[in-house]
Amino acid sequence: MSTTRTNRLRRPMLVGTTAVAAVAVTAGFMAAAPDRATAATGPKLSLVAATGSVTLTSWKEEPGVYLDLGTYLTAEGTPLELKVTRKSYKDPVSITQTVFEGGKSKAKTLPVGTVKDFSGLPGFAEITVTDKNGKVVVSRAESFCPNNASGRIRPDAPATSKYPESCPTNAFTLGSVWGVEKGWAANTYGGSYTQPVKLAAGSYTAKVRVAKKYRDLFGIADKPASVKLTVEERSWENGRSAAAAEHAGHGAAHQAPSAHAGHGAGHTPSPAQAGAPQTSGAGPSYNVGHGPLKAAPPALPWALKVRQAGRAGFQAAGDTPGQTDGSRKASALTPRAARPTGTPSVPNVPKPDLRSLPAYGITISDGGPQAAPGKDYLAFSANVWNAGPAQLVVDGFRSPGKAKMDAYQYFYDAKGKQVGYTPTGTMEWDPRPGHVHWHFTDFASYRLLKADQKEAVRSGKEAFCLANTDAVDYTVKNANWHPFNTDLSTACGQENSISVREVLDVGSGDTYTQDLPGQSFDITDLPNGTYYIQVLANPAKRLKETNLDNNSALRKVVLGGAPGRRTVTVPAHDLVNAN
Repeated sequence: MSTTRTNRLRRPMLVGTTAVAAVAVTAGFMAAAPDRATAATGPKLSLVAATGSVTLTSWKEEPGVYLDLGTYLTAEGTPLELKVTRKSYKDPVSITQTVFEGGKSKAKTLPVGTVKDFSGLPGFAEITVTDKNGKVVVSRAESFCPNNASGRIRPDAPATSKYPESCPTNAFTLGSVWGVEKGWAANTYGGSYTQPVKLAAGSYTAKVRVAKKYRDLFGIADKPASVKLTVEERSWENGRSAAAAEHAGHGAAHQAPSAHAGHGAGHTPSPAQAGAPQTSGAGPSYNVGHGPLKAAPPALPWALKVRQAGRAGFQAAGDTPGQTDGSRKASALTPRAARPTGTPSVPNVPKPDLRSLPAYGITISDGGPQAAPGKDYLAFSANVWNAGPAQLVVDGFRSPGKAKMDAYQYFYDAKGKQVGYTPTGTMEWDPRPGHVHWHFTDFASYRLLKADQKEAVRSGKEAFCLANTDAVDYTVKNANWHPFNTDLSTACGQENSISVREVLDVGSGDTYTQDLPGQSFDITDLPNGTYYIQVLANPAKRLKETNLDNNSALRKVVLGGAPGRRTVTVPAHDLVNAN
């Protein structure tokens, strides 16, 4: 349970460091392969160092150095594949490993308590840093996300990895898939999940070892990787912009994107809005939501991400052209050039299943500069996700001179062929700062309910740009582990657009964060007491779904305090104790 008092919504200032480490992982690793094989059904895993020396920058204006040391876990023989799930928020998180017998896969349940959440394997990498006199100056353990920045270790390995590009950051995640592709390596650096360490300028030796419980669990040899570490101290005094460009993620290609990047200069994140640093070789992550949230953990190298976006040569895991994860056909990612013709129909084919997550990021606010002064607002973040088994695909078409677009929902058969469409409302242009894109109307509704669950206040926000910002459950049928439109720059069009396609893919959700206009309730005149934030998907039931009975999620809150000094207490939601 947590309590927050009145505050002005502020964007976090999270900045990082620069690591001079190998971006590409090659066969010339510093560490040898294990001297014993794992079980016949599991992968052969090794801890290796991509380079013998790393230089990190310690900025005087920052709290320390992030230990991106260029150590990797490699997989040979078969991939390392882990599925992390929970049946509900009343159940703990559990994990299984996919192993192979006779060419067939099976699930092997790993010990209870192996994982606690969806951020990775806790305490996987044990890091020791010693100074030139041999004195230990850092000793810590860090989690490992197998979906971290990756690269091939041999030329005959699969050209792309079939696994997702990060570990989820949403507290209400239900299922995740982690993996290191066969012939690939994943960086052991914990990225945004780690804390910096204080190290003075100078020379050090860093040693990384896989914790014993994971060596025993996965059959990894006890062969630590050693790296010579140089720490250089610098200051921003010579130019904030140049420094920010570096520690926003090791170069321009690594800067954590704002959800609105690509819609004009007004949407480019400032250094103060940029996310925490990402690992060497990591490109823009997703899970950033519709707002400046902390960056996701390391993703894939940018060049690889670009190739994946183009789907060129993606043949891993039995995929064929047009497929993304071995289980489904992806529909076209661009809108149709003209309105659909023929008779609208809703065929008997798989459809999306929209579900809401409980509200989170809940706080009391003065509403920011766009709100009326003297008001108290209850701000929150919300997410609607698609449990599948089909994508939600909505196209908007604009008649010349009209302010709104007419929206249509499309339907596809198992081969990805369009087999039907139906009108489903409208799209409207939202010019407000923080938006500036086309919104699909009536996608979701936010309501503040009284203790008896009768409506007290309804949020004015009922129109949304759809984007796959969060991996909510990648274990559901037909989940797409590589969704295309993961931020608004790929999803929501421009003011002069003639048509727009908005897609919510299977397994992914769309987060709107509490700093955005309309993402709050005016509670100025509400009495203190117990309330429920309701996030309701598809409120007008215009969208065609497989199930309309699971569209609502409630989050209990308790309002207190006095006008101008209101407080909110947010009880845990079953086992999820995050506000």
